[in-house]
Amino acid sequence: MKNHSPRFPATAVVSLAAAFISTPILNAMDADPATSATSPEKPAAVYFTHDITPEGLQKAYRALGRPLEGRRVAVKISTGEAGNNHYLKPALIGPLVKSLGADIVECNTAYGGSRQETPKHRKTIEDHGFNEIAKVVIMDEFAELEIPCPPGSRHIQKDLIGAAFTNYDGFVVLNHFKGHMMGGFGGALKNLSIGVASTAGKARIHSAGKTDDAAKVWGELPPQKDFIESMAEAAGAVVQNMGDRAVYISVMNNLSIDCDCDSNPHPPEMADVGILASLDPVALDKACVDLVYASDPKKSASLRERMETRLGPHILDHAEALGYGSKAYSLVSLDEGRDPPSTARVD
Repeated sequence: MKNHSPRFPATAVVSLAAAFISTPILNAMDADPATSATSPEKPAAVYFTHDITPEGLQKAYRALGRPLEGRRVAVKISTGEAGNNHYLKPALIGPLVKSLGADIVECNTAYGGSRQETPKHRKTIEDHGFNEIAKVVIMDEFAELEIPCPPGSRHIQKDLIGAAFTNYDGFVVLNHFKGHMMGGFGGALKNLSIGVASTAGKARIHSAGKTDDAAKVWGELPPQKDFIESMAEAAGAVVQNMGDRAVYISVMNNLSIDCDCDSNPHPPEMADVGILASLDPVALDKACVDLVYASDPKKSASLRERMETRLGPHILDHAEALGYGSKAYSLVSLDEGRDPPSTARVD
């Protein structure tokens, strides 16, 4: 593999040293944003607004109390496969991205389609309107690098990510929560793992460490549990590297059983929920999962089945066991005079 990046002239792979519960519902004024991360004494704050608008997105960001202004900021999203119309739209995310002076960042895929090769990916990015709101950087366009996974990782010891990751010292991990054909659901942890991984890194995760070759990975996939755990391990590598330079926001709209990487996704069956934000990506994903289970059981049935048949919630268990987040959280309302929805499971 050749490296064309002036930042990494020596090699294309660079080693980089790293670094279902009863949930209380709070009002935003009762929470201290400066201590929103999980601690043994206090569950993570997960902020919630019903307002799925640019203003609601900015409100969720501000509630976290971790300003990134003045940094070199990357907003990691999925730019969406050609043919997909469920991805987070530029009109929704544009004001936040512009207010931070941020770049949008992505990586190429590993399954063919419209985003595995950079020229096609850039055409898809343009068609979806992201160039109109920010510079878009494909992080593995020129090089990739390895960062260590958390201690206790079972399947992959190093995560292979897009090298342009190192160009930034502030990160907004902006997720569209929805189902996923292979992972059960896609949220913060998927965006941190598959989303930040290079094409070869995606092959490494999907194969549970057996190959970095995207042409070979689909021939013999590992046990599903191993793949889910590999995603958790890769996400942990990115989380521990970013440290306190990152915030995590998830938008629960267009809740299809299929991911934004699907060019022909199933129509959403359940209603939009809202925007959630946290300094703990594990707590954030857990809150989103809980809200699916707390929604109308008939309308959410397909999404719940998709998550369960793919062992999706297991990623939360493995991530928590690796120590970079917790499933314990408190849901905090950002809507004056209005509580967030209950997270009590509806069967």
